[in-house]
Amino acid sequence: MTRVLVIDDSGTMRKIQKNVLTTLGVTEVVEAENGQEAILRMKEHQFDFKLVLCDWNMPIMDGITFLQKIRSVPQLKALPVVMVTTEGEKSKVVEAIQAGANGYIVKPFTPDSLKARLTEYLGTT
Repeated sequence: MTRVLVIDDSGTMRKIQKNVLTTLGVTEVVEAENGQEAILRMKEHQFDFKLVLCDWNMPIMDGITFLQKIRSVPQLKALPVVMVTTEGEKSKVVEAIQAGANGYIVKPFTPDSLKARLTEYLGTT
């Protein structure tokens, strides 16, 4: 089973990402509206995720804070996390990578471009 966590405060954006992930063979997409909820979902699934897609700007806990928290947990250091966000400035990309992001996708994106970027993390074609 391939389980992916999608964190975004926009239900529409989560649905778009879920649809793309399904076409890539992901069997289960777990959704969260913010970083705090995402940590709860991770615990519920014993941290058994192949990939995390995370927005930057969210209420309660933003994406960078979420990244910093999970990177402090030894068993989550290697979990691929891709930021999917409207924050496109080079300084923001650098900040996310320094916080532990493995990849960075700027919104808006097309489903095909998202699919192409995610294949490297999911090992699909």
